[in-house]
Amino acid sequence: MSNKNTFYLPDLGEGLPDATIVEWSVKVGDTIRLDDALVSMETAKAVVEVPSPVSGKVLKLAGEPGDIIITGAMLAEFEVDPSMPQRAAGQDTGHGHGGPAPAKGVGSDDPGPDNKVVASDEGGAIAEAEAPRADSGTVVGAMQSSDAVRSEQAVAVGGVKAMPAVRALARKLKVDLSRVRATGADGVVTMGDVKQAAADGSARAGAAVAQPAAAQPAPAAAAPVAATRSTLSQAGKPMRTQPPGVSASGQPEQLKGVRRNMARVMADAHAKVVPTTLCDDADLHAWIGKQDITARLIRAIVAACKAVPALNAWFDGDKLVRTLHPHVDIGIAVDTDDGLFVPALRNADVLDASGVRTAIKRLRAQVEDRSIPASELSGYTISLSNFGMFAGRYATPVVVPPTVAIVGAGKLSHDVVAVIGGIEVHRRMPISLTFDHRAATGGEAARFLKALLDDLALPN
Repeated sequence: MSNKNTFYLPDLGEGLPDATIVEWSVKVGDTIRLDDALVSMETAKAVVEVPSPVSGKVLKLAGEPGDIIITGAMLAEFEVDPSMPQRAAGQDTGHGHGGPAPAKGVGSDDPGPDNKVVASDEGGAIAEAEAPRADSGTVVGAMQSSDAVRSEQAVAVGGVKAMPAVRALARKLKVDLSRVRATGADGVVTMGDVKQAAADGSARAGAAVAQPAAAQPAPAAAAPVAATRSTLSQAGKPMRTQPPGVSASGQPEQLKGVRRNMARVMADAHAKVVPTTLCDDADLHAWIGKQDITARLIRAIVAACKAVPALNAWFDGDKLVRTLHPHVDIGIAVDTDDGLFVPALRNADVLDASGVRTAIKRLRAQVEDRSIPASELSGYTISLSNFGMFAGRYATPVVVPPTVAIVGAGKLSHDVVAVIGGIEVHRRMPISLTFDHRAATGGEAARFLKALLDDLALPN
């Protein structure tokens, strides 16, 4: 009987067809123990630490950091060592191994975050647990292995202790972790350490370490200076512009992680939704004192959902089934360098302004350090895009199934408004409401928008 074991990349709990290698914790020839860290993989929502399914010698690894691995493809190959701890044959991990099962998320009938990751000796697969268990989902570093959930911990690779998400950030910012000053407990490199090193350039990856003057190599011959671009030809005449042709001068970049998933989600939404957008302006002239604009937007959306529940809903276009929700969970679009995240503000209908602000700060912080649980990125009942924080008055925000509507808030402006007896300058906020016209009528959308505008017009 062969002692070789091939480990296939499991579905990391999101139903995605692939994941990107961030960093290997081992190299070919190393000996690894059961459930020790094998590799950090970046998915659309998190950086996940994948544990080893066996104890033994590493014979083969699937790729290098930055490579994309297809779910179900070979991730690593081992020579199993019978003298080391192994998972018992037939040991029940609470999961099936018959192949990837559809992940539960925004586009499913049951968006509950009950999927878990199995690092089994058969490659692992996602299935529903036979008995209720705490969610491991794709929380960073929380992986279901056997019957225990592994909490995220800093793993020492190359003598440097850091979380998987910190290693991913260092790779993105081109920071050499071995040269970063660690400030975390027990010498762990933190997110802040990496950002500081990137800002001051003290640990730039690939930068040569300073050498004594005597050891400096002789300077090489000067490289030829590239020709500078000019609008004139060598004869001094204006050059005629030409299309780029077949070969582009830019560097092609394969989408990975969050941006890769964003592309899939937007394409899916475009194919499945019948979008219609209504636009109007909220008059904020009556506001008293300084107010939290985001909190007011959340409150107004909640008021509109109560007035017209048809837009606080999910719609299954295949079965033509609409589900109205008694609660309001608002997906808040968060823009990052990695791409778009939409964490869910749960139970927005029972939060006051202070609760809204606290919850949004927590969600943003978790998004920034990539520690947000996958369960917080799905299952919302309606969405908000506050794009006006940057620029833009009106938009056509994208409705992501199964939700029915999304509210877009544009840039605040001071507009001249006609009033009885003359004109006044009022502070106003452009509002765009996109809804799936299969699930809601134009009248319902218009009444929803009016209820939202009416709440925003209140003094406080």
